[in-house]
Amino acid sequence: MLTKEKKKEIISKFGKDQNDTGSTEVQVALLTERITELNAHLAKNPKDFHSNRGLLMMVGKRKQLLKYLETTNLEAYRDLIKKLNLRK
Repeated sequence: MLTKEKKKEIISKFGKDQNDTGSTEVQVALLTERITELNAHLAKNPKDFHSNRGLLMMVGKRKQLLKYLETTNLEAYRDLIKKLNLRK
């Protein structure tokens, strides 16, 4: 689970300022962090189908946000992919 401190750290790293929680870059970074945590959980609990569904929904949401960012701001998209070490 994301703690407040971890969330603030991600927002300050990827946002334009401290209150920028809704930009595409911040949303993708937060989703990526939650996805990695859920992957670790599912490695220990392979029969947790409810969490698996949540994981698939988060991956789909992140994919949509990345596609939007790619069409609107290609430079920011490439920078974000590089910072988060995502494949593409």
